[in-house]
Amino acid sequence: MFDLVLESAYRLITGLGSFTGPALAIVLFTLAVRALLLPLAVRQASAVKARLRLAPKVEALRRRYARDPERLLRETSALYRAEGTSMFAGLGPALAQAPFFLVTYRVFVSVTIAGHPNLLLAQSALGVPLGQHFAAAVAGGGLFGAPALVFLGLFVLLAVVAWVTSRRMGEVRPRALRLMPFLTVVFAAFVPLAAGLYLLVSTAWTAAERTLLHPRPA
Repeated sequence: MFDLVLESAYRLITGLGSFTGPALAIVLFTLAVRALLLPLAVRQASAVKARLRLAPKVEALRRRYARDPERLLRETSALYRAEGTSMFAGLGPALAQAPFFLVTYRVFVSVTIAGHPNLLLAQSALGVPLGQHFAAAVAGGGLFGAPALVFLGLFVLLAVVAWVTSRRMGEVRPRALRLMPFLTVVFAAFVPLAAGLYLLVSTAWTAAERTLLHPRPA
């Protein structure tokens, strides 16, 4: 079943690439997947807003029933029901998005798909094979060779998106959590260029989505 879905996504991307070029096909496919998942993202954002709105009341219940966990759970559940939501309202949309992200990512890192070579990785973007890794680019042409510079440009763009995402997180505890968005830059250094392009488009969409849909933490 997984191979069937993976192969279908692969054929769609390669078919689109025959008209647009492989790099643009990755961008367009990733945007299409994220657009398809937008209703789930809206539901998740609504759940987050509801939790933030109810946070003071939930904290009051925690103080009131600190010594009675069962009563606290009942009262908290009743509070959420009265507001037409639940403590786990955002979990369903988040879990529903995971398979789509997994399939999309696997298309860009798998050497073979459904038993056949992944020809997408043999194509190039800006003169760099989509299946090439940063280490191979440096080994082949040096740190400032054309292939490595393409990767370095990708890393810079990912770092910019990570910086925007980090600023949107507000004051979180522990503060080290604000560094987590920058892990995409590190991750992109160890995956094929195709996966790096996917990461850039997907994280940029996520940053824009959070800006528009999610309230900014204080």
